This record gives sequence, C-alpha cells and structure tokens, in this order.
Amino acid sequence: MKNLLDNLKSLLQNDERLISKGELLKNKIIELALKLDKDLIKLLLSDEKMKEVFFVNVDGALIFDKDKFIRFVSNKQFLPDSYTAFKNKIGLIDEKGEFISEKREVVLSWPYKDCVLEGGMTKEDQKRDEIFWNEILAPDEISRLLDPKVFTNAKRIDKNGEHRFDGFRTDEKGDIKDNLIIEGNNLLALHSLKKRFAGKVKLIYIDPPYNTGNDSFKYNDSFNHSSWLTFTKNRLEVAKDLLKDDGVIFISIDDNEQAYLKVLCDKIFENNFVATVATVTNPAGRDYGGIAKTNDYLLVYTKKADTELNWVNVEKEFPYKDEKGEFELRELRNRNIRFNKGNRPNLFYPFYVNPKNRDKNDFYEISLEKKKGWIEVLPKKSQGIQTVWRWGKEHAGEFLNTEIIARKSNDGGYRIMEKYREKKQMARSIWAEKEIRNEMGTLHIKRLFGEKVFDYPKSEFLLKKIIDIGSNEGDLVLDFFSGSGSFGAVAHKMGRQYILIEQMEDHVRIARQRLKKVIDGEQIEGGISKAVGWKGGGDFVYLELMKWNENFVEKIQKAKTKDELQKLWETMKKKAFLSYKVDIKAVDENAKDFADLSIADQKRFLLECLDKNHLYVNYSEIDDEEYGVSEEDKKLNREFYKS
Repeated sequence: MKNLLDNLKSLLQNDERLISKGELLKNKIIELALKLDKDLIKLLLSDEKMKEVFFVNVDGALIFDKDKFIRFVSNKQFLPDSYTAFKNKIGLIDEKGEFISEKREVVLSWPYKDCVLEGGMTKEDQKRDEIFWNEILAPDEISRLLDPKVFTNAKRIDKNGEHRFDGFRTDEKGDIKDNLIIEGNNLLALHSLKKRFAGKVKLIYIDPPYNTGNDSFKYNDSFNHSSWLTFTKNRLEVAKDLLKDDGVIFISIDDNEQAYLKVLCDKIFENNFVATVATVTNPAGRDYGGIAKTNDYLLVYTKKADTELNWVNVEKEFPYKDEKGEFELRELRNRNIRFNKGNRPNLFYPFYVNPKNRDKNDFYEISLEKKKGWIEVLPKKSQGIQTVWRWGKEHAGEFLNTEIIARKSNDGGYRIMEKYREKKQMARSIWAEKEIRNEMGTLHIKRLFGEKVFDYPKSEFLLKKIIDIGSNEGDLVLDFFSGSGSFGAVAHKMGRQYILIEQMEDHVRIARQRLKKVIDGEQIEGGISKAVGWKGGGDFVYLELMKWNENFVEKIQKAKTKDELQKLWETMKKKAFLSYKVDIKAVDENAKDFADLSIADQKRFLLECLDKNHLYVNYSEIDDEEYGVSEEDKKLNREFYKS
C-alpha cells in the first residue's frame, strides 16, 4: 500500500492541473476521474503498476475502474497528515462511510436534463409543445439549431427617427460599440452573439418567466417544471460564455423556482454565489398561500470567484474629521474568504503597532518595519482560513499613519483600519426602498404610454441599483428577456452599452418605442431621468433574426379558417422545411381525415410537421438562393460575423 501510494503521488505530480503550491489537489483528481479525463487515464496507463491495479482487462480491452481509483484516492492515507478521515471534510456520507459529494449521488436532476429545449412564442397567451433534442442522441440537430443565424431588417434609431442601417460602430479593437435590440428566439440570438461578444459582457440581468402558471412560460406538458429547468439551463450556459471574467449576473425570480434555480446556478457558475437578495415588491403582502408574500428575489453570481462588486451610495454621517475632510473607519482586512493567503499571497504581510504612541482619536502609530517594542499585527483567520489585507504592501506603505492607522480591539489586540471617505457601503441583501417596488414600474409605464401596456414591469430604480452594483460607465450589459425594455432604458440613461433580446413582437414594439422616448429625453415621473440628470441623446440598432419556418408558425397561429390552413399546407409542401417524420403522400391521401379535425387540431398537426431546426435561417446558408437573402443583409451579416 505504501509503495503504491508513493508511486501514485509521484505519477500525479506530472499533471500540472493537479498541483497547487506543491501539493496535490485531491478534489481535482477525483473530479477528473469522474469525468473519465483522457489525460488522467493516459497518465495512469503509462505506469504498469497503476495499469494492473486500476484497470480491468476485458477481452484485451483495458477498462478504467474509476470507483476503485476514487476509493483509493479518498482513503485517509492519501492525505498529507492522515490522522483522521475527517481532516478537512464535513459532509454527508453513505452507509459505507464514503462522501456522497465525491460519488456525485446527490445532484439536481430532472427529465430531459441533457437536452436542448426548442420552442418559441410570439404572443403572451400562446402555448407551445416541447421539442427536446438530446445532447448525445441528436448532436447534429443541436448543432444546426444553435448555429449562428442571419440578421435582417436592420435599422438605426435616433432622435430623428428610423434610418437605413449605416454599419456597426466599432472601437480601435474592432469591438462593436452600438446598443442593440434583437428580435427573435433568445437562445438562438445568444448563440449568434458569441462570435462577437463572448467574454465581453460585464453585467447580465434577466427577469425570466417565473413558471407560476400565469406567466409567459406556456409550455404544454406534464413535465412543466422539467421544461422550465431545461429552458433555463440552456440559456444560462451560453450566457456564462458571454460574461467577462469579472462579470456578474443578476436573476429575478420568485418562490416557484427559486430553490431549484439556486442549485442549477451553483452548478453552472461553479459555486461563485454572491447572494440571494430579497426585493420587497409589495410590503402589504399578497394574501394567499398561508403567508402573505411581500418579496421576490435576485440571485447574484459572478463568473470568477475573485470578482468584487461596486458599493452603493448611502446617506450617513461620518464620525471623524481631519484636514482632508470627514471620514469613518473600516477594517483593512478583507472579510471575504474567497480572497485569502492561498490565492492572494501578495496581500498577506505584517503591520507593526507602537503601543506607546497614540493621538487624541486613539489612533496608534504603525509601520511596515519591525521595531523593538512594537507589536506585530496580521490579518485574522475566518472559518479557519487565513484572510488577507485589501491593500498591497507597497500601496499601504504610501499611506501609513495618514489613511491607514491602528486602533485597539476589544480583545486587547490591535486592528489595522482604513480611513474611508466615500459615502458608500456594500449592498445589503434586503432591498426595501419604496422606489424599487413593482407599483413604481407600473406607474412609470402608464405615464409613458398613457395606458397599461405591460404587466409587472420592473422599477427603473431597482434596475439602476443592479447596474450601479454590477457595472461601470461604458461597460457592456445584457438582458435577454427584455420585455418592455426597462433594463435598456436604464442602461441608456446610465451610459452603458446594452444588448436587449426579446422574441414577443408586442414586447419588442413597446421596447423600441420606450427607447425612442429615452433618446428624446423623457422626464416621466417614476423613472430615473431626474435622479441621473438625463437630458436625452444616443441611438440604438434594431435587428431581427431572419425567419424561415417561423414565418409558417406565425401564419398557422393567425389562421382563422380551415381553408386558410389548407392553403398553408400546400405552400408548406413547396417552401417549408418539414420534419423527416412527415409522410406528405400519406397526409394527402388522408385529406378527408385532416379536414374533419377541429381548427385547433389542424393547427397542432401543421406545427408538428415543421422542422424546428429551421425556424430561422443559418448564417452558413446565407448564399443559398432559396432563402433570398438580400445583398444588403449579406453585407450586414458579414460585417457582424467578420467573415
């Protein structure tokens, strides 16, 4: 056992993915074994002893016994100081004493988890049947479905109205700097954006359907919950690709799916969870369900663990004053244990405090050099983890005894403090301000349009707070459930570049009108215009995904008579992409049976005949004459995709 352990440790040292600061990363080893990582298996096969122990010969084929390997690696003797199996673990175990988390036996699972859910709506009250493509069984279908799409009908909108598209505005790096509103299926639009915007979005905010039964998630199936999870997973996975490394995502949700969404996001965003924020939308409560609900939620995640969010403005009095003005004190120690000695060694160093020299405010003299009689102060541990300072040593050295001082702590020791002069604080996890309530958003929309044109719009002040926390002026922000365009309106007024994606035609129309009002300098009560000093200006570019089978979907849904549907079927046979399952001859031979169906059933049948992989035109087929893409649109798309 001893020799095998030593040999395995020595062998694994050859894979740099498995080492940090000279130590083997046991959890990483287990993770790669579970994934049947090819490089790990190849490394094990390079050693005859490992081949003998961890592989089974089946008719000349070597099969990796990953369970045996993981049990071996999980053994307490594999740990550096192996006095107990629980040295650095707390968690659930099974009857064999093995950690469930390592065996991956507890995971969020649901029917169709490994599928891509296709479907789309152009009206709020429309229902659609689920179409699932399994990632393993239908890779070609998924690839075609998610291929970049052709954009069409481009327009630039400014204070003077709509104009013929004049090309994208780019910076010196070639990055598109236009604000964009895209009409079309948001999953397909997100995949189309990857070519130009992967890794460039600072903030994503979405307000997806909550799956309450009364919202826009109108999928017909007994697996409604599973459909919602698949629908959401598909979109969040590509959204993560669009985020910058220091990007952040805020997701509005209520109790119907909040718990499941949290677990789903933990997986997708690799546990880079920041907070669940309670947003008080109705302090009086909604009197049903046993306890009156007063709030919704915001789930907040970052793409990378070391991302810091902006602090928010607050009204408060400062207790101290010096020649530079008022200030308060905050600890120089970084309380976020995601920043620690292990990953920020440059922020770990000692200060030295002179216990005999203090001023009238009880601030003690400090130094970075060790002196006789002076007391060493290091950042304290938190939850057993060695924390660090927020400032580097060189930077701190420039402000000793001016902006950085020491104070005595309650335990008799000393705390290193920073003079903090900005009237800001880290955002709290309960947002209860009156102006963020839903009624404020509804009031604003009514005043903008003279009537209620949209249900439950978010308050501009809520979105302002999100944008303040998650981005800075000039950053690119994204909302791919844009609804009435509230997020885009706020982003425009706050000097952010934005991309909005929306499929429902009525919503897109409202969003375009709303953004035009913003450009014109609207000052309507209930919005943030006065709060941010908005005077108007700017523009945006409107784009559509070019429809193909989606055109037939819309015509089928709008048809009023059986004669219209019969004519549509004749056209579909000639121009639509039909499912491979459709036998046209058999349908025509049974025309009487089709005619006897109700209009609703005829519509359902014709919709099922359409190949949903061809709802929109793929960019790869832009030169196919059958689609009739204009030269103007070809130029637009080649500019967008840089090809």
